[in-house]
Amino acid sequence: MNHDDPVLLHTEGRIRHITLNRPRALNALNHAMVLRIDEALAEAEADDTVTAVLITGAGERGLCAGGDIRSIHDDARAGGSASMDFWRDEYRLNARIARFPKPYVAIMDGIVMGGGVGVSAHGDIRVVTERSRIAMPETGIGFVPDVGGTHLLSAAPGELGTHLALTADAVGASDALLCGLADHFVPSQTLAGLTTELAACDSAAEVEETVRRHAVPAPDGELATHREWIDSCYAADSVEEILDRLDNSGVPAAKQSAETILAKSPTALKVTLAALRRARGLDSLEAVLDQEYRTSCTAFTRPDLVEGVRAQIVDKDRSPRWSPADLAEVTEADVARYFAPLGDRELGLDTGFRATD
Repeated sequence: MNHDDPVLLHTEGRIRHITLNRPRALNALNHAMVLRIDEALAEAEADDTVTAVLITGAGERGLCAGGDIRSIHDDARAGGSASMDFWRDEYRLNARIARFPKPYVAIMDGIVMGGGVGVSAHGDIRVVTERSRIAMPETGIGFVPDVGGTHLLSAAPGELGTHLALTADAVGASDALLCGLADHFVPSQTLAGLTTELAACDSAAEVEETVRRHAVPAPDGELATHREWIDSCYAADSVEEILDRLDNSGVPAAKQSAETILAKSPTALKVTLAALRRARGLDSLEAVLDQEYRTSCTAFTRPDLVEGVRAQIVDKDRSPRWSPADLAEVTEADVARYFAPLGDRELGLDTGFRATD
């Protein structure tokens, strides 16, 4: 094992460990990492000596901060297509994780955003800690939640998922549990003990029981106390109406959410809301990933993605100049383009998975 590899693989007992190993980049995913993880899962699935897979992130800061958006920015500016190839394989990996036949244990410690959610929250045993900060931050960079994020958020109770998608807010352990993004809270200081005990597990049932034994109640979160205004305000049919309800709710936290939303890309906001609503009507993760591939490929060709990454990551002036700059300028036709079929460039996961289910 080369300790400089961006994905480290090793086996302890009957547990196959996958460690994302770019700590200086907060373990951000690139194409090579996605392909290596996919290969590792294929190997683990075929290996009868492997009982479960455990995915973690190197360093102390988090599992994964998302995809390598600087590379996506550069690719988009250059008029390339590498990012679309990356997403094709990344979304297929997300679907593989969701369908993986053995326990897939994700340690969602620290920062888990965007693509980090994609390689963890589709697993069947998802562990958060007091350090967890989980988010789908795409609207802040002129993008739309992907990696199955609209599938996860559309399934959250009430309108919690809409709130998180539009504001791009990060949540802690308790709120991640409430939203269905995680399953168990384990204090960070006991993760090493959990990992050691998992190595001794000889069956899926033992893996699940071991995680449950280490889990304790999570500290109180924030979203549960805000459910009333969140469910009421975000149930509206348009971003403009949501903002109006938030502004006129009389709740300071709701008004603050409106201000947060207004700083995001107007186009990304409208496409995100449409994507969430459409996701609720789709009957599989694969169908949602197909839809997300369409929205991602279209966003890649639009100016807001390059501008959003420039403002947040490249120049770091935090002053994006969105185009168009106002919600009123984003038409229904503009939004519809993001969902238009891609012809022979379709991801095609829904058909492929249905054929093998």
